[in-house]
Amino acid sequence: MIDLELLRKEPARVEENLARRRNPEYLRLLAEARENDAAWRACLLEADRLRKRRNELSRGIAEARSRGQPSSTLEEEAKAIPASLAAVEAREAQLRGARDAALQRLPNLLDDSVPYGKDDSENVPVASWGEPQAGAPDLRSHSDVLESLGMAEFDRAHRVSGSGFYYLKGPIVLVDLALQRFAIDLLVDRGFVPVSPPFMLRRAPYEGVTDLADFESVMYKIENEDLYLIATSEHPLAALYRGEILDEDRLPIRFVAVSSCFRKEIGGHGVDQKGVFRVHQFQKVEQFVFCPPEESAAIHEELRANAEEVFRRLQIPYRVVNVCTGDVGTVAAKKYDIEAWFPRQRAYREVVSCSNCTDYQARRLGIRMGKAGRPGKRVPHTLNSTAVATSRALAVILEQYQQPDGSVRVPDALRPYLGGRDRLTPSDTAN
Repeated sequence: MIDLELLRKEPARVEENLARRRNPEYLRLLAEARENDAAWRACLLEADRLRKRRNELSRGIAEARSRGQPSSTLEEEAKAIPASLAAVEAREAQLRGARDAALQRLPNLLDDSVPYGKDDSENVPVASWGEPQAGAPDLRSHSDVLESLGMAEFDRAHRVSGSGFYYLKGPIVLVDLALQRFAIDLLVDRGFVPVSPPFMLRRAPYEGVTDLADFESVMYKIENEDLYLIATSEHPLAALYRGEILDEDRLPIRFVAVSSCFRKEIGGHGVDQKGVFRVHQFQKVEQFVFCPPEESAAIHEELRANAEEVFRRLQIPYRVVNVCTGDVGTVAAKKYDIEAWFPRQRAYREVVSCSNCTDYQARRLGIRMGKAGRPGKRVPHTLNSTAVATSRALAVILEQYQQPDGSVRVPDALRPYLGGRDRLTPSDTAN
């Protein structure tokens, strides 16, 4: 949620920033929020005037009676005040609700360094690592590799669960777990606290985390329950301290969470119709930080560096892009994507999203920061970044590390988690 005081003091700055997103609906919502806020403040003044007048009349009536003077005129005016005050207070509540509803629908304000662009085709590369190589003509898709190894069941999963689901079996399951533990260990060594979050959230905290009007279409709702399956562990982590005041001496708080993630929308790209790149359910290790506002820009770069380190140690070529205004989403003020090189597709594809959400989530969730025992006045910043989404990491590893004899070489960084196993072969799995 945008800071209401900022909106009041610098409306032109807010309007100019939202205009960069090129969505007229945001400017309409902004005008609606400002109009309702001005009317709400007028109601507050009127309510204060009525209360003050009520007190004046009470004193006047008491003084008149003590002097034996008539007070009927004052009493008649006093009798009308409760109804007038109730009407003003009702109007005040209605305007506050309308204002806050409009504010809830507005996106975060963008950082000045976010490039202007219409969509992901105009994201700006800012860094790269490794030497991307074009795959050989006979390079197989990751789904074909998995099936030839006997380590995945796509057709059977489709029959029992529908499209976008899969069975993994045999050593590839252990590789998936190795990826998780590898990323967690790297981050724990850097001061992150491991967390296993709930896989479901109620609607109220979810509305604090993100704009459900935009996000609800990709989420799974539990029928007849006030619960949603999480789309990412970022969401329960952001809601962890909902309504609380954080001791600023404890900040920053760094978490690394591992969870299953559930999403309805998986896209319609032909290359993703079969396999584990775009799926409804996947495992992800996520970085999440609460920090003072003045530290968030530096911590954003820290999270990006951590995610880059994961793919460097896996020896996967990648590039980093600064996500443009047309692709950044509503919650982030600035976002980096890390795109791994897929040699068979001869393309970079997203494997990491790394966002600085500034005060947007914390303000919506009612989280403050302050000294212990004192009221919290400032709003902390929240940041999140994928460390590794294992399904996408598996997909690129299977393309990058497949061998001419049908086996797949295991990245060096994962071998300690697999008892030293250096290769996956069809003989590893019994059907």
